[in-house]
Amino acid sequence: MSHDHHHTEPPPDIDLRVKALESLLTEKGIIDPDALDELVSTYENKVGPRNGARVVAHAWVDAEYKKRLLEDGSKAIAELGYSGVQGEDMTVLENTPSVHNMIVCTLCSCYPWPTLGLPPIWYKSVPYRSQVVIDPRGVLKQFGVEVSTDKEVRVWDSNAELRYMVLPERPAGTEGMSEEQLAELVTRDSMVGTGFPKAP
Repeated sequence: MSHDHHHTEPPPDIDLRVKALESLLTEKGIIDPDALDELVSTYENKVGPRNGARVVAHAWVDAEYKKRLLEDGSKAIAELGYSGVQGEDMTVLENTPSVHNMIVCTLCSCYPWPTLGLPPIWYKSVPYRSQVVIDPRGVLKQFGVEVSTDKEVRVWDSNAELRYMVLPERPAGTEGMSEEQLAELVTRDSMVGTGFPKAP
């Protein structure tokens, strides 16, 4: 009779190294575990894609807010309490039936942390940064995203002075949904332009 003992297997090498480093830094008094937990909690719960999703959902239900968001992204995003380092100067790009926007940072990995959280590994990778400006439709296909040939694809290059965020199209069939329910449909990739919101 076999018994699954996977729960007793050691964690992956990277997890062990991180844990060892954390233990050593704590032992030497260089870091405070409580402060570290607070920092992780901040990025998991207060900073990140959830913030951007709330911005998008609010724009979907409030036409006046959407107008302000497209005119001055930084100011409108700050209205909802999301601002800070890496998100001071924001431009929001609206996806429409005729235009699909994508963001990249070809020089490094500038990314709007206060609204989208930490950048995914692929966003910082050289293949993404170099290919998206040359063949955006090909990159979209790699993400499983098909954009019709009659729709223009625009690529926007973030930098240290200016960061972008995509306002995706509101999915069909969401007319009766609340703002909170709509926010659950918004994905990080849809705000980068490499994906769509979830279907209701």
